[in-house]
Amino acid sequence: MQIPILSGIYCNSASDFRRSYPRNLVPIIQANGISNGYLRPADGIVEFATGVGSDRGGIEWNGTLYRVMGTKLVSVSSTGTVTDLGDVGGSGQVTFDYSFDRLAIASSGKLFYWNGTTLTQVTDTELGTVVDFVWVDGYFFTTDGEFLITTDINDPMSVSPFRYASSELDPDPIEALIKFKNEVYALNRHSIEVFTNIGGTGFPFQRVDGARIQRGSVGTFTCALYLDTIAFVGGGRNEQNSVYLIANGNTVKIATREIDQILAQYDESTLAGALVESRLHDGLQHLYIHLPDKTLVYDGASSQVAQEAVWFILTSSIVGDGQYRARNFIFAYNKWICGDTNTNKLGYVSNEVSSHWGDANGWQFETQTIFNENKGMIFHELELVSLTGNVPLGDDPTIWASYSIDGVTWSQEKPYKAGKIGYRSKKINWLQQGFVRDWSVRRFRGTSDSHLSMARLEARIEPLAW
Repeated sequence: MQIPILSGIYCNSASDFRRSYPRNLVPIIQANGISNGYLRPADGIVEFATGVGSDRGGIEWNGTLYRVMGTKLVSVSSTGTVTDLGDVGGSGQVTFDYSFDRLAIASSGKLFYWNGTTLTQVTDTELGTVVDFVWVDGYFFTTDGEFLITTDINDPMSVSPFRYASSELDPDPIEALIKFKNEVYALNRHSIEVFTNIGGTGFPFQRVDGARIQRGSVGTFTCALYLDTIAFVGGGRNEQNSVYLIANGNTVKIATREIDQILAQYDESTLAGALVESRLHDGLQHLYIHLPDKTLVYDGASSQVAQEAVWFILTSSIVGDGQYRARNFIFAYNKWICGDTNTNKLGYVSNEVSSHWGDANGWQFETQTIFNENKGMIFHELELVSLTGNVPLGDDPTIWASYSIDGVTWSQEKPYKAGKIGYRSKKINWLQQGFVRDWSVRRFRGTSDSHLSMARLEARIEPLAW
């Protein structure tokens, strides 16, 4: 019999069945003659450049990659040469956007412009603290968390005291600004309002009354453009935080119950410091929610094919949770280039390896529950049908299998070699897997050295009747 592997089941101390998502394995919903879907290794990260500090964000502008590393604005060439362009100070995530003739950076409440030769700071006192900003219709449109502000259209260094407005649907703070279809979305903590340009001598944007939404973003960087709309982590008043897409003036929830339960483990301030970003590549539509100890990933393309939400988890750890080190993916020089949370290095995404900056990490998945209507069963053999032989020269990696009969405690792991380089017909199977009285769940784990895609788990089971 075939046992589903794209997502699994486990139990917790609250006597609850929980869904288990694969860790460092990407579910691909695609018929291949063996199964209707498979798990492939998550992309690895290869070192690209060494910067001048920890990565805080990036953008591609006029064919060049720009990033803030430490307190420095830098340019990064196609060969990985990092050039210091000036100091923007501060710490934490930055916001980038650009106009026709200048690149703008918001760093720790301050706004800077780079015109290709000179870095300057906007010092007009009317600007106030810059929580977030966008460029739209010739204006740099900013927020200090309370008001909406625009620079003068003829002088982006100047701010008029008459160019102020507010988001008034709810007296909650403005967390973020996103430009979408040339309108500005003000994402407040519990609400969202949309503004469109009408011109005039005062504040040049007007609220679109029919586009108000009664949910908002929990933080400044917990929202992103995704699938021709906006995705965000947050919620409305008196609601638990979840993951939503904006759709036709309303919201559509894409989080499953399991994702909601994971998010509920973090307090408000921790979630507000999360980072949400998207990456569309190889026919996949990935939305990343970077949390302190893991990254949750939603795949819109696979979800559409499967007709249910497809999620998986990324970490930079051999076993268990661990912060996913890659951040701030920017497509430049025909590569997805990202920063490292642990070092001052930049890397690029590669499907040729599963390691992160040369460091091994682990993968794991659980199966769905195997149940024989309380009649018991004997597991004679388990075979993990896989694409083998794609390992570094000289390696002979191991895969470990275990089982649980209650979803909480697990048996001793049994190892099996995954095969050396070129062993493309290697069978990965475990014999004499024991007797189960009621039901069981199977777990498999390995390391990035094995670099396996797994198409199917086949079990030879003898059912018992009594």
